[in-house]
Amino acid sequence: MNARSRWGRRVVAPMAALALLAQPLVASGTEELAESLLSHNKPTTTSSVEDETTVGGLAVDGDVATRWASAEGIDPQWIAVDLGGPATVSRVKLAWEAAYAADYQIQVSADGKAWQDAKKVTGADGGVDEITGLAASARYVRVLGTKRGTIYGYSLYELEVYGERTGGGDIEPPSAPAGLRSPSSTSDSITLAWDPARDNVGVTGYEILRNGNVIGTSATPSYTDTGLVSATTFTYTVRARDAAGNLSAQSAAFQASTQPGGSPNGTVIVVAGDIASPELPDNHRNTAKLVEGIKPQYVVTVGDNQYHSGTISEYRAHYDKTWGKFKAITKPSPGNHEWRDKLNGYKQYFGSAATPQGKPYYSFDVGEFHFVALDTDPIVKGTKTEQLAWLKQDLAANKKACVIGYGHHPRFNSGQYGDDKAMTEVWDEFVKARADVVFSGHDHHYERLKPLNSYGKIDEANGVRSAIVGIGGDNLYSQIKKREGVEQAFAKHGVMKLTLSGKTYSWEIVGVGGTLLDKAGPYTCR
Repeated sequence: MNARSRWGRRVVAPMAALALLAQPLVASGTEELAESLLSHNKPTTTSSVEDETTVGGLAVDGDVATRWASAEGIDPQWIAVDLGGPATVSRVKLAWEAAYAADYQIQVSADGKAWQDAKKVTGADGGVDEITGLAASARYVRVLGTKRGTIYGYSLYELEVYGERTGGGDIEPPSAPAGLRSPSSTSDSITLAWDPARDNVGVTGYEILRNGNVIGTSATPSYTDTGLVSATTFTYTVRARDAAGNLSAQSAAFQASTQPGGSPNGTVIVVAGDIASPELPDNHRNTAKLVEGIKPQYVVTVGDNQYHSGTISEYRAHYDKTWGKFKAITKPSPGNHEWRDKLNGYKQYFGSAATPQGKPYYSFDVGEFHFVALDTDPIVKGTKTEQLAWLKQDLAANKKACVIGYGHHPRFNSGQYGDDKAMTEVWDEFVKARADVVFSGHDHHYERLKPLNSYGKIDEANGVRSAIVGIGGDNLYSQIKKREGVEQAFAKHGVMKLTLSGKTYSWEIVGVGGTLLDKAGPYTCR
């Protein structure tokens, strides 16, 4: 149904919005006749993009089939447009995709750095918003989303800014930089260089974009991008800015890669849990892209692979379309959500990989490492005798130098659910076996802990290291109160890139876009 906005303009549903945008502007009075569209195909900057197919420029291209989309589940987010010169802004028109802003601000700036509110909007309901009567002097206009209307991010089919040009001055942008290249790289950095841009007055600096997002600026035609994940390829572009603030078109895209980290002959394993939510398809699609870029030998899941009940229909409709491409190399473990379907969908989807030794808990070896995959939901619900007996026997029979355990429920946890005493006996068995590390999920955040003993105290000599990796795609939990032993903790989507080399192991947490969120090790097995 159509509704009236608080400004007296009509707010329409998304399909109707597209139809309206396709119509020419019809002026209703003398004031509107003087308006012109100032934002069409002008340079944009954004706080983030969902991926390279939803960059900021698609919101000002006049094409209602394209859109800008921010990263999901994070507030605030913004998109700004450079009008190319000073203007009096009279009206802003926003055509929201389904991921709209409930609360947002229209902001203006003379230099793209200092921003002032021109209009605060609360309680919006999507569709098309038209904000009139602004009379704001500005060169830059920004839409700052402060409260999402959905569980997704922010997404605009079109951002249209209307008004009149004022004054003169330099309105000619520099030429697009050319010759983008990478003279060198390390395991966590890439150095870029390019030919200087030309301008009728003079270039004052450059903006560097990685995978569609502005990541930094440089006064010279070179830049070093740091804090990157090893052995990963990134796409870069550069654009130039002059003293008047004019921004050039982007350079031709250039791909560059970081060097491998650690041993080039190591075994790479991706670890993550809490993955595929029907309501958040872009999240697990984005983390699956990370796995594609990492190219692991194995994928280890730490439960709740598929929400909400882990039925076969849910697996086929969601998980299979993203993480399913790694099914042949996946060593899964189930979570409490798979148990809502009594593991029927889980077993049917993963086939023999779900129960390789006849049970949903099992072990396997990779080089010098012995992996133990647990089915923790029955344990936390009190049915543990059989699995606990198996675990004792399995660890006693192990001949490998290194031991890694994994399953859904963590014993020690700074997140929403806190420490789980029901996992005490399992943890104690790992402590007795002098296991090296245990991975889990359940709480939707990442957490890295020092070796802890049976009492949850730091014990570097006898304790077991652990990490929670519940960041594979479902909504994140930000309620983190760091307990004893926490080395790092945050709520951001991504995956763990675990590297095994001889009797050592290390890992990197790879965030969406390939950024390095955390780095641990190398550790030597005990």
